[in-house]
Amino acid sequence: MARTPNFAAGPAALPLAVIERLQGALPEFAGQGAGIMEISHRSAAFDDVLTSAKARLASLLGVPDDYAILFLQGGASMQFYMSALNLLGDSCAPADFLLTGTWSTKAIKEAGRVGAVQGAWDGKSVAYKRVPRPDEITVRSEARYLHYTSNNTIYGTQFHTLPDVGLPLVADLSSDICSRAIDVSKHALLYAGAQKNLGPSGVTAVILSPWAVEQSRRTAKARQGGLPSMLDYGLMVDKNSMFNTPNTFGIFALDQVLAWVQDGGGLSAMSARNQAKADLLYAELDRSDFWVPRADVDSRSLMNVTWRLSSPDLEARFVEEATAAGLHGLKGHRSVGGIRASLYNATSLADVQALVGFMRDFEAKS
Repeated sequence: MARTPNFAAGPAALPLAVIERLQGALPEFAGQGAGIMEISHRSAAFDDVLTSAKARLASLLGVPDDYAILFLQGGASMQFYMSALNLLGDSCAPADFLLTGTWSTKAIKEAGRVGAVQGAWDGKSVAYKRVPRPDEITVRSEARYLHYTSNNTIYGTQFHTLPDVGLPLVADLSSDICSRAIDVSKHALLYAGAQKNLGPSGVTAVILSPWAVEQSRRTAKARQGGLPSMLDYGLMVDKNSMFNTPNTFGIFALDQVLAWVQDGGGLSAMSARNQAKADLLYAELDRSDFWVPRADVDSRSLMNVTWRLSSPDLEARFVEEATAAGLHGLKGHRSVGGIRASLYNATSLADVQALVGFMRDFEAKS
């Protein structure tokens, strides 16, 4: 087996120890005489998996006891619409958004199908090189919530403090969930696709405050015919994420990834590791004018490091030679070009050291 450093933005690297556990559960799981992908989602064995995954996520993130945790499908892209539908759909109430890149722009577009939405700050004028300063955020007093994307995979920016605007917060945590501590209690709703820090693609973690669940129920009552079943948070809470057949393998994988995080010291240890990896790579980017970091220093992401070179041709050669050297997933997003190294939890310090060594060699010969 030849595993090499994987800097892909998602689906992303998984810990080898987790992959080996998943492999072992495929032919037979928990004395069931069948593998994890073959057993019923209504079985006691899978109920144990679901219960464990919820408990681990709650423990790691410090989720308040009265919040609900769901494991749904459709990715963050479905949550762009589903969150607005449930929280705004009773009266077409307004909501405000922090527009920090591609995904928040997609989120506001989908929410606009439900209610009156507007940007409380738009980073397009600064080429999405940073997140807003507190004094730049302007919200409407009548807005029901403020939505933000905690980490921006394409542009390489990240919020390092929570927006504090006196409104309930709704957050897309897809690319930095469980990479560091976050105050869940300050949020009405959080959601995250699994495929970056929680496991393989196909599962979406959703964390709902009591207010969000109650608002969903009010919306269902207010709308003629109620909410579509698959888009109804209240129903999904009542059915414990099993209104339909969930992604059983994906939830099992998520549980194993969370166990790996716990075994590694929890979020405090994971945060320290992620900071060390990012510090090493940013120090190399700042060492020479050969590299041009994209994000402003105080908004730099610890998960997705983005930079440019002097020409697209040189960037293409960098990616080609890095791939040949066994460093994968470094091509920037197609919408912006450049280079991107994703440093999710499963990416090791040794992986980043290998990347930095390659960068120094590449610069020396260019």
